[in-house]
Amino acid sequence: MDHFKAEVAVYGAYGHTGKFVVAELAERGYTPRHVGRDAAKLPAGGWQAAVDDPAALDRALDGAAAVINTAGPFATTAAPLVEAALRAGIPYVDVAAEIEANRDTFSHFKDRAGNTSVVPAMAFFGGLGDLLVTTAMGDRTTGGEVHVAYGLSGWHPTAGTRVAGAVSGERRGGRRVRYSGGRLQYHTDTLPVLEWPFPAPLGPRDVIGEFTMADVVTVPSHLAVPEVRTYMTATAAADLAAPETPAPAAVDARGRSAQTFMVDVVIRSGTEERRITATGQDIYAISAPLAVEAVDRILTGRVRTTGVASAGAAFDAPDFLRALSPHLSVHTPDGGTFTAR
Repeated sequence: MDHFKAEVAVYGAYGHTGKFVVAELAERGYTPRHVGRDAAKLPAGGWQAAVDDPAALDRALDGAAAVINTAGPFATTAAPLVEAALRAGIPYVDVAAEIEANRDTFSHFKDRAGNTSVVPAMAFFGGLGDLLVTTAMGDRTTGGEVHVAYGLSGWHPTAGTRVAGAVSGERRGGRRVRYSGGRLQYHTDTLPVLEWPFPAPLGPRDVIGEFTMADVVTVPSHLAVPEVRTYMTATAAADLAAPETPAPAAVDARGRSAQTFMVDVVIRSGTEERRITATGQDIYAISAPLAVEAVDRILTGRVRTTGVASAGAAFDAPDFLRALSPHLSVHTPDGGTFTAR
């Protein structure tokens, strides 16, 4: 397939993350197909399709090489888009951060996807952490404890993030979630405040322990690890919780915000500890090269498995991270570094 001619449908193309995905596709030679629920927000030639209208979804995906779903809440959009992708026989990738929505994609479609690639959570939360964990694990498929600490300079959430968070909260009945003992557990415990020893230049920071993100779905989907714990810098968590925190504002030509991030992964097994760290700018913007790289690898046959699979299972994780070097700096367990340009 000549990817310079291939059309890739982007559902939610006019949204904050959708715009980054559209730009990334065009930059890499694909033709983005704008699809969404709101006809008024679509450009001329765009495809309007509600998630509860299978016929409209089928028309919108007809002739597309793949679909990237960037429209939350994914509890509402993921299943209908996966169904439409399976009917069209094309790969499906999304950028869902919602724990329950990602769990549903794995559970509902693992026996139905067949040879069609379905990759949920191919984004900053879920996908990136899974790639980092898989790289650090090397040839191992079992381990003890996986810790993923998110060092965000701040968090100006999009409207979509707030809506998705509200939907997840309703689904949990206000409870919190953790992954321990090899399963998701729902609880009402108060989350602890800890100090996490981020490497330089960030350094030690207060974090909210058990600030659980999509890594608790993606990592255990293919690695036998009984504990997956995620952490968030306390300042970023406070930003997210405050209703008056504004949406992200662009500061460069790519439309990225000034937000910086560090994802610090530590894997502990007995007395052994492995560590890998990634740094970059703008958690929403980085989701675009993650999702588009995934689609490119699927369409060019560079996948390890088909069906429903997380990033670490579907792709060669170290090679995938190297491909992201224009966007990320990754410090690997053996001391190597991939530096963003």
